[in-house]
Amino acid sequence: MSQTFQIRVAAAASEVDADAWNRHAGDRACAEDESGKSANPFLLHAFFEAAEESGSACARSGWLPQHLVLEDGSGQPLGILPCYLKSHSQGEYVFDHGWADAFERAGGSYYPKLQCSVPFTPATGSRLLAAGQPNREAIQAGLLEGLKQLCNRHGVSSAHITFMREDEWALAGEAGYLQRTDQQFHWLNQGYQSFDDFLASLSSRKRKNIRKERHAALEETGITIDWLTGSDLTEEIWDRFFEFYMDTGSRKWGRPYLTREFYSRLGERMGDRIVLVMAKRAGRYIAGAINFVGDNCLFGRHWGCIEDHPCLHFEVCYYQAIEYAIAHGLSRVEAGAQGPHKLARGYVPVLTHSAHWISHSGLRAAIEDYLQHERRHVDMENEALMAHTPFRKSGHE
Repeated sequence: MSQTFQIRVAAAASEVDADAWNRHAGDRACAEDESGKSANPFLLHAFFEAAEESGSACARSGWLPQHLVLEDGSGQPLGILPCYLKSHSQGEYVFDHGWADAFERAGGSYYPKLQCSVPFTPATGSRLLAAGQPNREAIQAGLLEGLKQLCNRHGVSSAHITFMREDEWALAGEAGYLQRTDQQFHWLNQGYQSFDDFLASLSSRKRKNIRKERHAALEETGITIDWLTGSDLTEEIWDRFFEFYMDTGSRKWGRPYLTREFYSRLGERMGDRIVLVMAKRAGRYIAGAINFVGDNCLFGRHWGCIEDHPCLHFEVCYYQAIEYAIAHGLSRVEAGAQGPHKLARGYVPVLTHSAHWISHSGLRAAIEDYLQHERRHVDMENEALMAHTPFRKSGHE
């Protein structure tokens, strides 16, 4: 870079100017021009601040904020890399437990480590925040170098940048980071005008199966669906949704990650970016899923229920998300981590990308060899799954 710069470590998102953060994240509402990519809602300063100030992502929960801020000589932020010092690998969705076990069996200490991600959120987006900057790649390269230096300063085993954009992933590879791929399932809007229009693109058998599932979830149970956003998100509604989250999360994870205060803060600061899909039976809400709205994407996150009903999960999490995306002209739905069962419901496999800096040379060599095999396996699996999507083949029903 031609200009003088320095790296500062912020111990909380609140220590970084919110307008500067959002501008570098590519949020058009804050940007001086539209040369950067529009931020997805998880990149906004308000999301990180809500996670940290609510006690969801903090030192006590094993997420100690260590955000890298690249500044010019006058102290103005040029780029930001959201980062946490972590004492475990929970809430990340890119799994490195095997790496940790192997290193510790060999006498190493894998934890603490540095994790560059949106806490508890497996959604792809920029991680090297420098949107709209004329020397963007140089700033991003400075952030990658700063992360290596932070590794050395803390004496930690590794740094992990997860769910990053592919162009940033390529830049990290050039900087010596190990490259990893994984798989998610997204729904892609092919210009559908209605849910029936989408169904018409499927094979006859898959179309009938989805109609059967929707009938079982709604007509046979008397359940109705509400979409709640903005001022609809009252504290009473959050109480109900948090009850669903705690019930399902406790059974699935053992200890849910997010606090009740987190949802209140989100509703207050980002209510227009949130859609709760709430299922009601006999006059009360019994299940719900939280979604976040980007410029062209609906991001599905977690769901919960206090009553079990056939196919209700598919309806609330997948089919309602498709309905919403079609109604609002969104180009895709990202339905979160894992889930080959989404394939039969019109979601297709896509690659996700992460980059890893491994401090120990021996561990690095072992992981590099492993990742070469893993990337080939992921590519082969994606290719195989694409051959079994539910969409009609040319000339076939």
